[in-house]
Amino acid sequence: MLRVTQEIPLSDSTSPSDSPADVSRNRREITVIQEELFAPGRSRAARYAQLVVGRPGLWALIRYELIVTLCSALPGALGLLLRSKLYPRLLGRTGRNVTFGANVVLRHPHKIRIGDDVVIDDACCLDAKGTGNRGIDIGSGVFIGRGTILSCKNGDIVVDDHANIGFNCEIFSGSRVRLGKHTLVAAYTYLVGGDHTHDRTDVPVLYQDRVARGIEVDDNVWLGAHVVIADGVTVGRDAIVGAGAVVRDRIPPFAIAAGVPAQVIRDRRRNRDE
Repeated sequence: MLRVTQEIPLSDSTSPSDSPADVSRNRREITVIQEELFAPGRSRAARYAQLVVGRPGLWALIRYELIVTLCSALPGALGLLLRSKLYPRLLGRTGRNVTFGANVVLRHPHKIRIGDDVVIDDACCLDAKGTGNRGIDIGSGVFIGRGTILSCKNGDIVVDDHANIGFNCEIFSGSRVRLGKHTLVAAYTYLVGGDHTHDRTDVPVLYQDRVARGIEVDDNVWLGAHVVIADGVTVGRDAIVGAGAVVRDRIPPFAIAAGVPAQVIRDRRRNRDE
């Protein structure tokens, strides 16, 4: 397959279809990690508790540290057993038959809710960090592959029932990112649920406004390896996005899309109807 590439930004600061009211409504205060880490007037312990535990009080910190220290890195069947019994004490909700691999990182765990029959593989990070967000909701029958990161910065992430996420993927949310039911996400895929404005040239992009409009990946979608989904994008149900694509605009339902930037190649229903 011939691939034609061009140098492009991941997404525009605003979508042409967004009114000023829409942009304002979707703009959230995205956590700036440097400001949280080095904010004056607080002890290191207080900053750590805010960033990792997410709840005030000494007992919340002690409970988190005891459970994580006891079983996070413990290998083998004993580690699996202890994590299945102890991690639910930290989480907002945990269903039946949930498996946590070794070295799974939990941040703001009381804002993480998990359904039944879920596997969180080794070295995943579930980060529900934020001050006014709901956090992370993982449905039943979900598999999250090794090394995958679900990262909220005052946003929300929803992974619906029976989604399958490959290893070393990242879902970032500064607003709301949803991965629909029965979605298949191949390795190294990145859902970028936030962006920087870049209108000014006298100020580094790092210090310009952060915006987040969210991402919606509907049911039964297949995202190939190394796909990037930019902020503000909707991928319609039953669509397929080819490996290495960068998706900046809406993908219709049942479409097959590929390339940089991604373009629709055909409709999956065409062969079926002919």
